[in-house]
Amino acid sequence: MNTFGDKIRAQREKKGMLLRELAAKIDLDTALLSKVERGERSMKKEKVAIIAKILGLKANDLITFWMADKIYDLVEDDKNALRAISVAEEQIKYKKS
Repeated sequence: MNTFGDKIRAQREKKGMLLRELAAKIDLDTALLSKVERGERSMKKEKVAIIAKILGLKANDLITFWMADKIYDLVEDDKNALRAISVAEEQIKYKKS
């Protein structure tokens, strides 16, 4: 699965960076970053752009995965989840036009 945490871990490992190194660079506790990578915790949006820059990822792409995880956490067990997401998508399109 491609989650925010999966993306961070994969790119961090690809760069040969230890978890504690990335955590230090973004001023975050190593244990918390580990939980973020495992999908057990979230982080503030401000940290996402910083991580993207450090790992050489596009900030908008990483923010998209961060938002997707937030949305999933909100609707994961609801039988109306897909319909609600569809309605929200229409609202976003309407407000953008």
